Amino acid sequence: MQRYILSKKNSITVISAILIVFAFFGRFGLNDMVIFTWSLIIASVLGVAPIAIQAYQALKVKVVSIDVLVTIAVIGAFLIQNYEESAIVTFLFLFGAYLEQRTLNKTRSAIKGLTDMAPETALKRVANGEFEEVDVDDVDEGDVLLVKTGAKVPVDGTVLSGEGHINEASITGESVPVSKCVGSQVYAGTILENGTIQIEAERVGEDTTFGRIIELVEEAQDSKSDTERFIDRFSKYYTPAVLLLGFIVWLFTKNVELAITILVLGCPGALVIGVPVSNVAGIGNGARNGVLLKGSEVINDFSKVDTIVFDKTGTLTVGNPEVAEKEYYSDVTEEVLEYLASVERESDHPLAKAVVNYIGKTNLHTVEETEVVKGEGVIAKVNGHRIAVGNVALMERENVELNEKARKDIVRFEQNGNSLVLTAVDSELKVLMGIRDQIRPSVKEDLQRIKNLGVKNLAVLSGDNQGTVDLVARELGLTEAHGHMLPEHKSAYIEKLQKQGQIVAFVGDGVNDSPSLALANIGIAMGSGTDVAIETSDVVLMNSDFSRLPHALGLTKATARNMKQNIIIAVGVVLILLASLLFSEWMNMTIGMLVHEASILVVILNGMRLLRYRLRGKYTKLVKSENEEVVKAA
Repeated sequence: MQRYILSKKNSITVISAILIVFAFFGRFGLNDMVIFTWSLIIASVLGVAPIAIQAYQALKVKVVSIDVLVTIAVIGAFLIQNYEESAIVTFLFLFGAYLEQRTLNKTRSAIKGLTDMAPETALKRVANGEFEEVDVDDVDEGDVLLVKTGAKVPVDGTVLSGEGHINEASITGESVPVSKCVGSQVYAGTILENGTIQIEAERVGEDTTFGRIIELVEEAQDSKSDTERFIDRFSKYYTPAVLLLGFIVWLFTKNVELAITILVLGCPGALVIGVPVSNVAGIGNGARNGVLLKGSEVINDFSKVDTIVFDKTGTLTVGNPEVAEKEYYSDVTEEVLEYLASVERESDHPLAKAVVNYIGKTNLHTVEETEVVKGEGVIAKVNGHRIAVGNVALMERENVELNEKARKDIVRFEQNGNSLVLTAVDSELKVLMGIRDQIRPSVKEDLQRIKNLGVKNLAVLSGDNQGTVDLVARELGLTEAHGHMLPEHKSAYIEKLQKQGQIVAFVGDGVNDSPSLALANIGIAMGSGTDVAIETSDVVLMNSDFSRLPHALGLTKATARNMKQNIIIAVGVVLILLASLLFSEWMNMTIGMLVHEASILVVILNGMRLLRYRLRGKYTKLVKSENEEVVKAA
């Protein structure tokens, strides 16, 4: 019976409203007090039923909830035959609960939107080579699936054949379609906008990146921050205190109506709902914009960060070294490049790949007698020539003469932050290449936005040489730069900052930097949704998009402010209501309940503003003005 009544709360609310309207029509339209009285009595009894059931359920677990206060107040008003107020108070309380639930559900729209985007079926290749539609739960790792134009990718996998453009907004928050071809990674829940592809399933069901995102955001929205836990504890003692206050007032004044009104006005409804709605809305905004915030605690800590430490490679830089500078010391450049490409294509070293990518398509020759010199480079024979490719130490080993121009070029390349690749043919220097990782586009502007949001210290740590790290720091305006840093050195550096009282966020790629991500107050992974990034960090910037970082920081600060605003609104309303009751004559139970429900709606709507949060344009203007000042100074 209790469950049935609670399931009909919305219907009871509507019936109560109709009965109250009918009651006032009977009194003022028909001048019939019987209709007026009995309509209000029925409305009071119907309305208090679900409230009393919730109060009883709370008392069973030894919690004096808001429902207990309202139930006692309504019963008291009913006993003193104030049917008008008992009916209106129950209606307002039920209607407020309805609005509260409805608006709170809207703040969870990001999750609902993600869940609705989850694929339900897939075209799976069966034994006869044909494709048939199956439930996505029936897809196993290794299955080959067909995805047509307009369809959702059902699992994480690799493209086996075909090509097309995929909208990855559900994963990255970025709506610009991404080109996919053979060998490309695709993710469940993304949409193939054009083309047809066949993919091999690698991760299915809840193990897909999309499934993990939904799970993480749901867990985050259900988690509680220190503020929420404090309010829970506060409400646990506050509600009985209001009950005691009402009893004391009755004891001294013998005014039952005044005591009952205190119970109604003291309801901490807005206080209880204000903080959770802010957190839920903030996390929902992040999910829709390619930022995973793993819980309310993360929001609280991230909003207080004053120092951000960055790994260099793959974070501030793209992570793909490229040939940035070159010098030739021979007229037979094309032939030398053919020899160089032939030797380097057999190596998996990042510098070798950069060289091969730079040279591009060319004639390749057979490579013989390859010798790898650890830490220096490689020596091989090509077309009867002795080819040496490596650093300065290898050139010295091979007795390659470095003339004055070559030595100046080497110093200049190193000062520019390059790793050097020298190529000698038969002990004669032919080519010098400077290879360096490229800084991500617009990172400088993003870092300025982070500074404008109140972060005082920006540091970069890297395993690269100090010169390279210093160059990146100078170009980006960072406060500290440290090279030759192994993972354990990075962790020790973060510990040192924390001992100095700084609140540290670490931004890394989520693989080599796992210890630092775990140790920092806030670990932020540039991860494209990888398993390691999602598991280790507190915040994940999907698709390794650095521009999401200022948005994430601004969002957490806005969410923290929003929580404080809601607390001030909630507490302020209660104090004003109680003061009005004690020091004025116009305040009564009905007005108090109306103001209470209005305050609940206000804090919910205030929290929902976070769903539309965007980093304000003033930060962009600040960057522009500062850049103009630098130009003028130069």
